[in-house]
Amino acid sequence: MKETEDERVQKAYEALLDSYERSNHRKKFEIINKAFKFADQAHKGVKRRSGEPYIMHPLAVALIVSEEMGLGSTSIAAALLHDVVEDTDYTVEDIRNLFGDKIAQIVDGLTKISGGIFAEAASAQAENMRKLLLTMSDDIRVILIKIADRLHNMRTLGSLLPAKQYKIAGETMYLYAPMAHRLGLFSIKSELEDLSFKYEHPEEYKHIEQKLATTATNRGRIYEHFASPLEISLTQMGYTYKIQERVKSIYSIWNKMQSKNVDFEDIYDIFAVRIVFVPKPNMDVKKQCWEIYSAITDLYKLRPDRIRDWISHPKANGYQALHLTVMGPDGQWIEVQIRSSKMDEIAEKGLAAHWKYKENQERGMDGEIQEPTELDHWLERIQDVLEAPSPNAMDFLDTIKLNLYSSEIFVFTPKGEIKTLPQHATALDFAYEIHSNVGDHCIGAKVNHKLVPLSHNLLSGDQVEILTSRSQQPKEEWLHFVTTAKAKTKIESSLKKQRREEVKKGEQLLNETLQKAGIEVTIQVLDKIVAFYGYSKKEDLFYAVAHKQIELPENPQKILKGKTDNIFMRYVKQAFNVGSSSKEDTAKKTAEELKPEEDVSKIDKKKTYILKEEDFQKNFITQSCCNPIPGDDVFGFIRDDHRLEIHKLSCQPALTLKSRYGDRIISCDWAGHKTFSFSGTIEVKGIDRMGVLNDITQVITNDLSVNMRKLTIESKDGLFEGRIEVAIHDVDDINQLSSRLQKIKGVKNVTRVLD
Repeated sequence: MKETEDERVQKAYEALLDSYERSNHRKKFEIINKAFKFADQAHKGVKRRSGEPYIMHPLAVALIVSEEMGLGSTSIAAALLHDVVEDTDYTVEDIRNLFGDKIAQIVDGLTKISGGIFAEAASAQAENMRKLLLTMSDDIRVILIKIADRLHNMRTLGSLLPAKQYKIAGETMYLYAPMAHRLGLFSIKSELEDLSFKYEHPEEYKHIEQKLATTATNRGRIYEHFASPLEISLTQMGYTYKIQERVKSIYSIWNKMQSKNVDFEDIYDIFAVRIVFVPKPNMDVKKQCWEIYSAITDLYKLRPDRIRDWISHPKANGYQALHLTVMGPDGQWIEVQIRSSKMDEIAEKGLAAHWKYKENQERGMDGEIQEPTELDHWLERIQDVLEAPSPNAMDFLDTIKLNLYSSEIFVFTPKGEIKTLPQHATALDFAYEIHSNVGDHCIGAKVNHKLVPLSHNLLSGDQVEILTSRSQQPKEEWLHFVTTAKAKTKIESSLKKQRREEVKKGEQLLNETLQKAGIEVTIQVLDKIVAFYGYSKKEDLFYAVAHKQIELPENPQKILKGKTDNIFMRYVKQAFNVGSSSKEDTAKKTAEELKPEEDVSKIDKKKTYILKEEDFQKNFITQSCCNPIPGDDVFGFIRDDHRLEIHKLSCQPALTLKSRYGDRIISCDWAGHKTFSFSGTIEVKGIDRMGVLNDITQVITNDLSVNMRKLTIESKDGLFEGRIEVAIHDVDDINQLSSRLQKIKGVKNVTRVLD
């Protein structure tokens, strides 16, 4: 008998109650029941695109919040109500009157950042991000519920159009997956990445999924051989524990294949072993981790360069564990992760578990002393970003992403104090981390007692001493190599102050020149001079005068009497340092190219656009950032001139296009292309022998009649490695070429180089 809609809803609600029942939270079923009934009534009769009742979505989000994040009744109720204010006539005040201030505050925060972080306009995107960070620093549960909402949307993405899928998947990969990682939600982060990858690269996803399935039996055998002796040892030591096999996510396998340019079979760490133990009473937990480490290394040979101690220095998301890599009995390197049960819960449920333990400690329920963690410091750093964001919205978004989601390094002051900075931070970032005055007057640094420039990239473990001078002032080029929001904000603030002083000086010089010529300084006079020199604002003109970028004539009357109808070309000359006709022509050409093409076909965003050969370079162009060729998985971005830019789905620079300009993204598919040639690069590796190069060139030029554009090859210690750039029509050509090269004696590996 077919299940009715009401029965499905009731079943989903009971699953939520069961999850909450199993949790350690104080049971407050009445608030959850009240929130469910209210949300169910508010969304009555509304359907999702998939056809199911809308209330199924809030129920699913609430279940993620309870089951996968371990949050309590307040968060579950807010998750059930999270779309009520946005989608119905109820207001935040209605929620406050019925459910109290805290739930209303969380729902209000979720409503403010609804509709995605990225709006159509860059300024709106930056403003949405500011709202998100403000609500996040006010109550972290807002972003946790938002991540749960995004996870359920990703799980049900199949009902949307491909273009919408690309937008949501791109936004998820750009923002939500790194955010989940930073908040310690490792499982959710991995699933978000996998789901984004699945919709952007369905073929590659399926290929790796099948490979994992066919190698599962062999992996299981290797795991059993490894774990059996270890179980005997740990049991004899008196530990209560569980040993688990953890398989690498599909996306991380693919990512490693791309970054290392290797095949699936060449990745040795496809699975890891995790040991989770219940700590023995009256014994330091850290010592117990090292005791288990010792038991493992007694059995198996250690790889010394792969030890990671995240117990002494937890990650910024609260993650603690001891990682080591050993040679297993089957001759394979195996990574082992050692965690206590508390460390495991924090690793899996992230910030929610971290806060739970913190609250327990405050109530005296947990014996361990809870020091402020790197996560606490990270939440404080959000305020640095909000303090004075860049006026450029795109820069602001990139600064956010860099500062809030990047990996971190630990650096020491001369006195041994630890400072946490984003990876790739420079000596100048460190100077501003100490104090803004130290940064402003920094002239260099000593890293591990060696003199280095301000732009020197720091590494974990470096000891840094900052050198200063009173005469030093921040310079514009500093912005090119600092990475932290704090440093950028302080430098920009100082540069603005310097600029104001220069503008004042330039205004004074101009006024003196005009007054000497007997000209009264009026708004009309200034507007004419600004237009004559091709500036948009008088402040820019004053600054140029102060820096002697323009020479004022002895008789300014000529400017005031002269025509200003050729302002565009004056601006071009100004921008290209005056006088170069070729540069002038280039600027003209660029201006022409920006005009919309009259014969470009109108694009239907709801349909998959077919990339026909006759439309190449007229209706669409391929981009050099990823060099897509016919047969690659691609998407289109509608430019201002109405033509399409074609990017690979995997193109990293285009990730921001998908996330920021979702309304301009369309799905595309290739038609046959046999006239135009595209550039493709193949990497060849193998065992060197006499005549191997001749055999390679023979296959390319004679057997397959492919035009070879560039060949580089080198041999060392009996092995050779080469790159061949060829002109091909599509992916089939490059696959055929790779297949033929693979058959040459001595050739061991042939791969297409993906940009």
